[in-house]
Amino acid sequence: MFFGGDPFEHFAHAGGMPGGGRRGPPRDVDTTKLYETLGVEKTADAKEIKKEYRKLAVKHHPDKGGDEQKFKEISAAYEVLSDEEKRAKYDKYGLEGLENEGGGGRSPDDIFSMFFGGGGGRRSGPRKGESINHPIKVSLEDLYNGKTVKLAINRQVIIGDATMCEACDGQGAVMELRQIALGMVQQVQRKCPSCTDGYKCKTKKERKVLEVHVEKGMKNGQKIQFRGMADEKPNMEPGDINFIVQEKEHDLFKRKGADLLITKTLSLNEALCGFEWSLKHLDNREIVIKSRPGEVIKPETVGGQPFVKIVSGEGMPSKGNPFVKGNLYVLFRVEFPTDGELDEATVATLKKTLPDPSMPVDYDEDEAEVCHLDAADVKNFGKGGAETHNDAYDSDDEDGQQNVECRQS
Repeated sequence: MFFGGDPFEHFAHAGGMPGGGRRGPPRDVDTTKLYETLGVEKTADAKEIKKEYRKLAVKHHPDKGGDEQKFKEISAAYEVLSDEEKRAKYDKYGLEGLENEGGGGRSPDDIFSMFFGGGGGRRSGPRKGESINHPIKVSLEDLYNGKTVKLAINRQVIIGDATMCEACDGQGAVMELRQIALGMVQQVQRKCPSCTDGYKCKTKKERKVLEVHVEKGMKNGQKIQFRGMADEKPNMEPGDINFIVQEKEHDLFKRKGADLLITKTLSLNEALCGFEWSLKHLDNREIVIKSRPGEVIKPETVGGQPFVKIVSGEGMPSKGNPFVKGNLYVLFRVEFPTDGELDEATVATLKKTLPDPSMPVDYDEDEAEVCHLDAADVKNFGKGGAETHNDAYDSDDEDGQQNVECRQS
């Protein structure tokens, strides 16, 4: 929480010592200038502010002979007061409270200098406290459909007003002299034990229930931010509370970006003659996936990659635009019959039905040697043949030299 502070203090005390000397008590910030520029009360609603801005913008527009500087001031004032969050910060901290605002539009430095001139040498606005991150585990179903959950947090809030610490003159740190040797003294700075960042205040614990909205299409690692909901500290803007999405693994679907992937194993019959099966999607819809007439599913592609097809538009919704969805990828595996599973009649039928059957080879049974195949593992390729156990001798012989010791008696 911020307790005063004069936005003109730097200009009034130019050349002062930022780190040394005693600081005077903070003064109130100016939170009326922008309202005066638009000619509205601080209690004006968004509709009134917009109405006055349009009236003044037409009157002072440079193209209609108006004053350019005045027009810029009007536009800058409206830019802040038309934004609910920026207006709240301005009402609390003045223009300095907008210092940490990012994004598009005019920078806070530009707005400050527009109204008060210069701006480059002004002191910074209130510091922002540390943000707190909490993980929140979310199922893939909830990321697909969206979900709002209520979570309770405990935060520290300030009771009453804070007072500047006299022990450190509001610096938050004190200097100490330590003797490190005879005649040698070291000056050391340490945190003030009497206060928190230069101010003293009473605090209490507050229990707050937050409604955490998980948007459709959110991804693992994205954060849901609650600005200014962290612990309150004197002369500081409260930090944020961020809930970090942690996506749970799903039994059926794998996700990458806005696309989903499932793996489907087909029998040889299904791969050649057609298939259909149903699955329950993440929003509980039943989807029937069916092959087209004459469609053949292969064990793998020509390049050796897994054989994949897609169902367009059945992936995850896109965050911010849930009507645009990714695709559902289906990775196929083909299960072939095992040895001995096909009888002679079935084999004969398949040979007649399927294209390119194996043709008999003409050979002399007395001359040709017939071989059959055994099970194998490609990892053993290169390990066949007899193993050599005299490696030590082989390594000596590789250069064609031997170590021979000659003795002469």
